[in-house]
Amino acid sequence: MITVIIFILILGLLVFVHEFGHFLIARRNGVAVEEFGFGFPPRIFGVKRKGTIYSVNWIPLGGFVKITGEDGEEKENPKSFASKSPFARARILAAGVAMNFLLAAVLFSVGFYKGVPQIAEEVRGGSARNEKIQIVDVGKNTPAEAMNLQMGDEISGVVGGDGNLTKFSSVEEVQNYMKENQGKEIKLDIKRGKKELKLTGIPRTDFPEGEGPLGIALAKTVEVSYPWYEAVWKGIEYTFSITITFIFFLFGMIWRLITGQPVGLDVSGPVGIAVLTGQVAQLGFDYLVRFTAMLSVNLAIINILPIPALDGGRILFILIEKLKGSPVSQKFEQRAHNLGFALLITLMIFVTFRDFVKFDLIDKVRNLF
Repeated sequence: MITVIIFILILGLLVFVHEFGHFLIARRNGVAVEEFGFGFPPRIFGVKRKGTIYSVNWIPLGGFVKITGEDGEEKENPKSFASKSPFARARILAAGVAMNFLLAAVLFSVGFYKGVPQIAEEVRGGSARNEKIQIVDVGKNTPAEAMNLQMGDEISGVVGGDGNLTKFSSVEEVQNYMKENQGKEIKLDIKRGKKELKLTGIPRTDFPEGEGPLGIALAKTVEVSYPWYEAVWKGIEYTFSITITFIFFLFGMIWRLITGQPVGLDVSGPVGIAVLTGQVAQLGFDYLVRFTAMLSVNLAIINILPIPALDGGRILFILIEKLKGSPVSQKFEQRAHNLGFALLITLMIFVTFRDFVKFDLIDKVRNLF
């Protein structure tokens, strides 16, 4: 239940910030905003100020903005979206994406100021503390997965047969211990956020090259914090870096789909993200802030794609209008957006079903009844 609440709060923040961007720039460009809502209808209550209804609604999944003329109507109304220049309309549509990038930069900056985990060998500057050995990846169908080890877990040591704890001081020590105990039961002392766990498993004797007996990738990490002025710059820099990385992954996936190659990327929908939210929340608030920032970047990039029904698709039609010197047929554009919306919903249903299967949620839901 806590995971669901955290997920709703994060999703609500991301969507609300996005819609606030549309609202802010629409008002600055003289476009009338009929309603700016927190959450989705049905409405709990609303207050009207200067022609805009500010409402609070029952479904707490972000917010929405209802802009006059957003579907191309009322072109003669000077306060209508449709009456504005192509550049003004594109600016209003892009504002939501810009706000998501801004939110990500702010959250990353907060993380760099408070202290974020980094691989010890890669640290340059800042103040380092809390050195630990952490799991950075867990292989599929491995002893580690069977033990319920998770990315971000700290391996502090191993519990011997006498119950005493032997601590690890390096990644090499952990790797050597696993090699020496192939086929034998081991009990690891794991720290997951504020929780301390004792997890039992058996390192395998036969394993693919590069995976190791347990099937985990390890790194020595430290928490590094920076002065506020460095943290702000690093937050902006990291947002840009994550954006470039995500774009390369996205276009790589599209290219593989076009050429018929295996996609090789694990795509999750809302259900998968909710599960990941629960796992990240166990690691602590700082990890959750960083996770929220990464989701904000992802949401921004997805929204700016030139796909009908998304902000990027609407901007694409404005660009076509600018190039051809006249607006695209309103009926054609509306049909394109409806088709795009239908395809996105179909994809969402497909990905959600895969998430239910991948995370064994079907049986868990069935067991509730």
